[in-house]
Amino acid sequence: MTYRFLSPALIELTKAAEYYEEKVPGLGANFVDEAEATIQRILEFPEAWSRLSEDYRHCNFRRFPYTIVYTIQNRHEILIVSVFHQKREPLSWRHNI
Repeated sequence: MTYRFLSPALIELTKAAEYYEEKVPGLGANFVDEAEATIQRILEFPEAWSRLSEDYRHCNFRRFPYTIVYTIQNRHEILIVSVFHQKREPLSWRHNI
C-alpha cells in the first residue's frame, strides 16, 4: 500500500516540523519521524482507526498532540488529508478537501 499527501496536509506537516525545530533543535526531525511512524501504522491497518465520517478516518501521533486525517482511496492507496494539532477546531481538517 502507498500513500500521498494533499498539498495542504503536506504544508501542515512542514509548518509543524519547523515550529518544533525552532523550539528545540532536533525536535522537528523527531516530529517527522513520529509522522512517518503514524503513517506506517495507518498503512498496516488502514481500517483500524476511528472514523470521522463515512469516508475519513484519523490516527493520533503517540508523542505529539497531532492527528493524521486520511481516506482509503482504494486497496492500494491512502490519501492524507490533514496533519493537525488536536487543539485546533475539530472539523478544521475539512477545509483541506
